[in-house]
Order: sequence, then C-alpha cells, then structure tokens
Amino acid sequence: MVSATIVDDIENPYWNSLVMFNPIVDVTLMNAREVLERSTQQLVLFQFWSARSAACQQLSAVLEKIVQQYPQQLCLAKVNCDKEQDLAMQFGVQSLPTVMFIKDGQPIDGFAGAESEQQILQRLSAYLPKPEDELINKAQQLLAAGQAAEAYPLLAQALTLAPERVDVKLWLADTAIALGQLTQAEKLLAEVKLADQDALFKSVMAKLELAQQASNTPEIQALEAKLAATPDDMQLKEQLAVQYQAVLRSEEALALLLQILQQDLNFGQSKKLYLDILAALPKGDALASQYRRRLYALLY
Repeated sequence: MVSATIVDDIENPYWNSLVMFNPIVDVTLMNAREVLERSTQQLVLFQFWSARSAACQQLSAVLEKIVQQYPQQLCLAKVNCDKEQDLAMQFGVQSLPTVMFIKDGQPIDGFAGAESEQQILQRLSAYLPKPEDELINKAQQLLAAGQAAEAYPLLAQALTLAPERVDVKLWLADTAIALGQLTQAEKLLAEVKLADQDALFKSVMAKLELAQQASNTPEIQALEAKLAATPDDMQLKEQLAVQYQAVLRSEEALALLLQILQQDLNFGQSKKLYLDILAALPKGDALASQYRRRLYALLY
C-alpha cells in the first residue's frame, strides 16, 4: 500500500506543469503528491530504479517506449532510489527494479524484476485503448455527421476485430438499417443473446421493424404473388428485383437477379441492375463481396 504520508503530509504550494502534462516524470518527495493526483486521470506507472542496475536501465527503455505510445492513457513516474530512498521506503519497495501501477492514488497491479514489452503490455491491456476503439470513435463521429455509408465499413472492421462486443454489433445493425440493409441488420440482431438484449437492442429492433413494414410496399406484395404463381417468369423476377432495390432490400434483389443471370447472362437489364446494386452497397459490405464472387464465378 502507498503510505498515507505521501498523499496527506507532503507540502507543495504549486502545481508543477511538467508533472501535469509530461508522459514521463521524475518523482521526488516534493512532487509525489501531484503525481499521485494525476493517477485520478490516467494510470501512473511508478518505476523504482537505480543507475547501478543494468536490469533497471533495460526496463526503463521498455517502459518509456510503451508510455510514449500511449501518452493519453499512461504516465511513467520514475523514482531514482539512489536519491529518493525515503520515498521508496514509503512505497514499501523491497527490490529493484519494481514497478507499481497506481490508479486513484492506490496500487492496483505491478511487478518486481525485469519483464518483456509483451508481458508489460499484457498487464496493461485492460487500461489501454483497443484497436477497435479507434474505429468505433471515428464511426460515431461520421454517424453524428450523417455519414452512415462511411461509418459502416469502420464498424464492420471493428466487429471483425472484436466479434464478442455486443455494442459494436448493435451499432453496426443500426447503421445497416439507416442504409436500408435490413436483412444484414436482422442477422446481426439475431446473434444477440437474450441476456444482452438491453435498451439499445430494443431501440434498434424497433427501428428494424418499422423499416421492414415500410419496405413491404403494395407493389412488392403484388409482384410476389404473381411470381409465386409463375416462379420461372424472369421478367417478373427482374421487376420484383427493381422494386426490392427501390426500398433498399438489396440482398433479396441480388438473389433474384442472380437466378436470372444463372439462366441467361444477357437477359434484359439484369446484369446492369446487379452491378449497380453492388456499387451502391457500403464499402466493405459482406453482402457485396459475397455476390461479387458469385457473379465472377458465372462470368469466368
């Protein structure tokens, strides 16, 4: 445990700007309280070291590299135990090198001895931004600006990186609905377990149901009835595909057009319609990749 003396008894009449903003700071008895207060905003790695120790020197290089990569999340607080023996005693340090992870003024993790960069990053993984987080942040900014098509591939990539994250799945489903990709949204929502069906899930599901109702037009219903009576009528299939795409039911439109192309590659406007739909789908859309491969298989 960190000694209460460090937090309560050290007198320092000013806030040292270097302590506040530098990702790497040297800690003394005079600024220790400021460094501990900084731990309310970010994780502080207290490194207790000695210039006489080769292991300390090697570990310093590793820690400095890590902290410089994450200056918003981490601060490296270096305690030179050759000069600050009293401070090391108050922290209860018994061997060098020692590293303590301090959050909200208290140690939450740490290690004694040298560790590799990979081992340290593993310890820090809970406190560092994950690769998908940056994608999500960018996507949310785009969504706020009304740019759903640009946000979609970022969320799709984030879900590939973190398939277990339900929140990403719901954001992607919501974005798919905004783009009219209702089948894709329905599939994503179907993967959400009952225990994870929170308020956000219910909100997105309600949007999907409304969009599905709006997309089932009388024209579509009439064409579906006719096609059910004459299932081999390619002209009806093409007409229905056009109506599906008009309400952004892209997967159903592509499926019908593919059936036509499998029988006759040059029938009507089917090939052009097929390519136009693929071009209209968001960048990185799995549906576009799937149906592009199917078309290539027919052509080549």
